[in-house]
Amino acid sequence: MNSIYRALADIVGEAYVSNRTEELFTYSKDLGTSEPKWPDYVAAPKTAGQVSAIVRLANRAKVAVVPLGGGMSLAGLALPLRGGIALDLKRLDRIIELNEKGRYVVLEAGASHGKLTAYLHKHAPHLMHSEPGAPPAATIGGNLAIHGQGDLAHPYGFNSDMINGLEVVLPTGEICKLGSCAIGAAWYTLHPLPDLGMFLGWNGSTGIITKVSLRLFPCKKIREMDVFVLEKEELVPEVLYELTHVGMAEDLVAWSAAIPPFADRLHHISINIAGDSKEEMEFKRHLIFDVRLAKYIRDGVGGIGAVGQPIERPQISKSADWKKGGGFEYVGSIMPVSAYPECYRRGAEISARHDIPYTVLGRVIGSSHGMMFSWSYAFNRADADSVRHAREALHETDHLVLELGGAIWKPAVFGQKLLMQRMDPNTLQMMKKVKALLDPNGIMNPGNWEVA
Repeated sequence: MNSIYRALADIVGEAYVSNRTEELFTYSKDLGTSEPKWPDYVAAPKTAGQVSAIVRLANRAKVAVVPLGGGMSLAGLALPLRGGIALDLKRLDRIIELNEKGRYVVLEAGASHGKLTAYLHKHAPHLMHSEPGAPPAATIGGNLAIHGQGDLAHPYGFNSDMINGLEVVLPTGEICKLGSCAIGAAWYTLHPLPDLGMFLGWNGSTGIITKVSLRLFPCKKIREMDVFVLEKEELVPEVLYELTHVGMAEDLVAWSAAIPPFADRLHHISINIAGDSKEEMEFKRHLIFDVRLAKYIRDGVGGIGAVGQPIERPQISKSADWKKGGGFEYVGSIMPVSAYPECYRRGAEISARHDIPYTVLGRVIGSSHGMMFSWSYAFNRADADSVRHAREALHETDHLVLELGGAIWKPAVFGQKLLMQRMDPNTLQMMKKVKALLDPNGIMNPGNWEVA
């Protein structure tokens, strides 16, 4: 085992490899309810070449490699389930190219969303990218590897829909480029080349993303959040359809929570709008409230909760520490927007059974093409019973997602197994063939998407 440590030190330098207990401990846990899983080593490469050398070493030694971004995962997706090397990618954080006219940026996958936001504020304040509802330390590559979404989901879709090109280290060590960059052109498109999107949604089990070309979008001078409130959950899909039809919002989120009390049993729709002038903002408010939502106000079934609240990015997902123990985890799902009422009702029931104040949220993906719906469960990290209740609630909710015809988003190993049990057999076999072809020694984040 010392030979592996020495080989890692030769690749990344003595300062960027460790097998010390106090440092391995940091990489053995994430922010959710998963049991600790310890790596044997942690290494922090600086280049794609170093990542490649580590992967080749792991193949020779038959040890696992677990790529890690910002460590913001809540579902054990970057825990070393079989030990091995925790590969901390945060040193791969260069912003390489900004193409303002083409509205894209090329950067290393370990760069954080916070770093990219700060860079754009300084160098191109008229451009923005879709930020996930996560702390700024979350990395670009980590978000893409799990089909992350952000605050430009409506109307632009998942963040993984915003890729122009990728550089990936394959599980056998080769460095591969996808998109126009693969033919020596600029990093401006994935189309019309063959679709090789087998590195997104696999949680790093088919390769390690090291470089990304990401689409940027116009950043308006004025930003605000308006809120529309409904008492009946059945009306939420209808109102969201109206709002997506008019196309004036950048972000649409429906939510309800037991705490604070004003939110309990009410359904708030946060409508983020942006413009370059007061006239543009007034026009958008007019179309939203005076045209599309007027009938709900007139009928007394909906009302304006707030107008013109200034917002700053990034917006970090927060679940208040109701259990006074510093913990929460959520089950995410991709659902039809029409499923919101049942998602809300059934989720509140699960929370009540486990003595957890309910928090439910749905972010519109595209123009009502779907919704990222999440159920959050707070727990006390110091109370084993509280953690158990949260874990049981999460597992119940995984089953609920499938019962309601949805797909579990960012599924932990438990959820992955449920999905594979329901998966079309031919699709499952294709996944198995892809895994065997790309990762013949089974070293890449083993335990994730493990097809029997």
